Amino acid sequence: MNHDTPLSPRPLRHLSDVRRRVLTTAELRARGVTAAGASEQCRPGGPWQQFLPGVFLLHAGPPTSEERLHAVLLFAARTPATAPAAAIPVQPGAEEPHAPQSYSDALITGLAALTLYGFASAPSLLSLDRIDVLVPRLRRLRSQGCARVVRTASLPAPSYVTGVPVAPVPRALADAVAELTDADAVRRLLTEAVRDGHCDPAAVVRELTQARLLSRPHVVDAVDSLLAEGRSVAEDRLYRMVREHGLPEPVWNVDLRLPGGPHLGGLDAYWPEQAVALELDTRAARQDEDSLWSEHARKREHLERLGITVVHVMPRKLRDAVQQQATVVRTALMAANDREPAAYVVVLPR
Repeated sequence: MNHDTPLSPRPLRHLSDVRRRVLTTAELRARGVTAAGASEQCRPGGPWQQFLPGVFLLHAGPPTSEERLHAVLLFAARTPATAPAAAIPVQPGAEEPHAPQSYSDALITGLAALTLYGFASAPSLLSLDRIDVLVPRLRRLRSQGCARVVRTASLPAPSYVTGVPVAPVPRALADAVAELTDADAVRRLLTEAVRDGHCDPAAVVRELTQARLLSRPHVVDAVDSLLAEGRSVAEDRLYRMVREHGLPEPVWNVDLRLPGGPHLGGLDAYWPEQAVALELDTRAARQDEDSLWSEHARKREHLERLGITVVHVMPRKLRDAVQQQATVVRTALMAANDREPAAYVVVLPR
């Protein structure tokens, strides 16, 4: 037996529509089609076409965006044919489940991933000349056709969008930004990621830092806009938390000073009667994080020595666990009666 010897044909009915139209050389062999037979089908005027090395479209027309995605994944997957979809139990009459193991060690990333996530500022899939696919760094694989290979030391856990394994939003953003030179396009993508709740600014900045993209001036400018957008979104969530969870109205965005003394620092919210301060922690993972953390720690220690309770709130918590954060603030306010009175401070608008 050699590589051209057909195996027992395997029916296609267990495959989804797109997977019936996009098959690898190994999958064709498993269905009784030899390499020579596949080549014959792909001759000029034939009914098939070889779209990528080892990946065939079982029609002669232009590929759909879904076919391009699956073809790229099949091209990049480590062992796309060793875990056939037939190995997944399917109840009679049930729709075929998506099989992530068919695309082991391969994730869609970059602009294509952002489009799948629904980014309005990302181009359509059909307009993309290249589709980025993320693979482990040690894979011996080169970019071919519309498939651009992007490598990573550690493949992140995938998200699934319409059954397609996709890199997390922060990683997809970093891979997209790495290929963009248009400052406006970069700014739109980063801003939309935060404004529409896809991810937090800190997660994006971490990925951009790891990708060594913060040395590019247009990326730094976009990150500044991203952080400003992130703070605005977090402030809006903070206002809603106070209003919707029945917390007493604080004074917003104030500076504290000792009478005739030094500046104590700015706060996002302050309850003077209870001496409870709230600060949004919108620091991002940048080179000056250590100094920023030291500054925050010094301010907190100083306020607490004066008898002021400081509550730090992460923007991610306001998004994912707002009720829990409201409980933390309410508990701090209720505990005010059990503490010694705080030192008198001057509250000024910031």
